[in-house]
This record gives sequence, C-alpha cells and structure tokens, in this order.
Amino acid sequence: MPPSSATLAAPAPARHAASEDLLALLTGTLLAALGLVLFQQAGLVTGGTVGLSLVLHYASPVPLPIALLLVNAPFYGLACLRMGREFTLKTLLAVGLMALFAWLLPQGLAITRIAPIVAAVLGGLLCGVAILVLFRHRASLGGLNVLALYLQERWGWSAGKVQMGLDAAIVLGGGLLVADLPRVLASVLAVVVLNLVLAVNHRPGRYFTG
Repeated sequence: MPPSSATLAAPAPARHAASEDLLALLTGTLLAALGLVLFQQAGLVTGGTVGLSLVLHYASPVPLPIALLLVNAPFYGLACLRMGREFTLKTLLAVGLMALFAWLLPQGLAITRIAPIVAAVLGGLLCGVAILVLFRHRASLGGLNVLALYLQERWGWSAGKVQMGLDAAIVLGGGLLVADLPRVLASVLAVVVLNLVLAVNHRPGRYFTG
C-alpha cells in the first residue's frame, strides 16, 4: 500500500527563538566586520554595499562605519516592501552591529601587514559565512543582499549568482579608484570566494523557514 501524502509530508521546522536570532546576528555581523577590516587593511574593493562603503571611505573622509550606514539606508524601503517587517528590522540591526564592530575591532586588533591575496581569501570566506548565518535567520547585511535574497525567494534565482553579477560591476568601478592591478585582481578574488560560499551553500528551497 503506497504511503499517504500525510506520511510523506515533512514536519514543519520550528522557528528560531528570539535568543537564537540574536546570537546569530551577533555572530554573523562580527564575522562580517572582521572580513571588512581585512579588506580595508589590504586596500581591497569588494562587492555589494560593503564594497560601495569601502569606495566611499577611500574616496572621502567618511569613516567606514558611517559609510556602511549611509550606503545601506536607501535599501530598507525595498526590504520592508518585499521581504517583510521582521526581515527589515533584523537587517537594520545587523547593519548597525556590523558598523559598530567595524569601529570596535581596529581598537582591539592591530593588523600590521596582510597580503592582498590573503585578505581576499580570508575576508571573502568570513563575509560569505556571515551572510549564510544571517540568511538562515531571515536577515542580511542590507543593500544588494536584500535584492539577491528577494530574487531567490521570488523567482528561484541563485542568490550567489545574482550577487556575483552585481558585485562584478562594483569591483570594476572600484578598480578605477584603486588604480592598482594587484589589488584589483585580489578584489575580484574576494568577490569570487564570497559568492562561491553562497552559491554552494544557499540553494532555493532549503533555508527559508525556521
């Protein structure tokens, strides 16, 4: 006798508790801020609103934590309209925490030397894992992460591939500002590493509930 549809139906996963969401936000944003500090120390330009924030920081006297807040501000409307109030509030908190950690980390962590290629790989891995943690708890690092996640949930597009295309445009533009071929190539590597983490580990239909 074939199993009934009720038997085949998977049980609905339990939602994360508020304490679990808070721990995930703290963990993800701390990892992202550390990756961002590595990019900054090596003079790299990565993708997304993080990359735009670095460009703004390099091109002006605006401190990096403030640049993060300014660049992400226009995207909260999209987040609220398309992803819901809970997602928007968590993302707003995540960006604020990342900006705070990006300000605090250099005061307790001195990096005297880091090769651009090392910063690219480590920073890309840290930021990729950070985004995965936040996505799993219905949050993001704001900006283009919001757009990429919305397109994945709405149309089934891979968040990693969407983000990679957008990031390529940002890195190419940032490369004109940096005007240093080794750093531009390392920036491209950072984007590839970050988005490979997302493309391999964040697939449509796997991590939307909870």
